[in-house]
Amino acid sequence: MGILVLVFIFISLAQHGDADGPESCNHRGGLCRVGVCVSGEYLAQYCFEPIILCCKNLSLTTTES
Repeated sequence: MGILVLVFIFISLAQHGDADGPESCNHRGGLCRVGVCVSGEYLAQYCFEPIILCCKNLSLTTTES
């Protein structure tokens, strides 16, 4: 019974909102984090909305002159 509940929760999180999943986040140079992004990162998208965030490094967005 507990396994069915976990499967249901996982499916619910995967289908909620505009979450792209961890493969999309990692492919685009981000990391999936629970809760908040760490210092020096920004929220790029969601891995599993609204709990697991896809955070990217701020230095990747700056352009060199």
